[in-house]
Amino acid sequence: MKKVVLVALFMVGLLADNNITKLGERVYIENSCNSCHGNFAEGSGSAPKLVGLKEKYLIKRLNELKNGKVRSAFGGIMVSFAKALDENETKAVSRYLSTLKKDTNIERYDVEFDPSDDGSS
Repeated sequence: MKKVVLVALFMVGLLADNNITKLGERVYIENSCNSCHGNFAEGSGSAPKLVGLKEKYLIKRLNELKNGKVRSAFGGIMVSFAKALDENETKAVSRYLSTLKKDTNIERYDVEFDPSDDGSS
């Protein structure tokens, strides 16, 4: 009986973890984090790479931003984004980013670019 209960608790934990990660992915996209940090959190220009950072660090950093602590001239833009997140969203997006893998074997932007198109809008 104890094994059944332990297995059930483990499964509930896995489902909860997956739900938090899915919420984090949704928060990342809906708050347009990807517009600066990239679709794969690979960073771009002055927007730092977030892929592969530890969840605890990301939570700490977002909370610092909520309190107005910036580390670069361009960091001020993040204050309003961080303040818009509630505690659950902060944890969820941090969990999501921490699950992303640093290395992928795909050409990231080739997936989004169609060379047969003339490039017009």
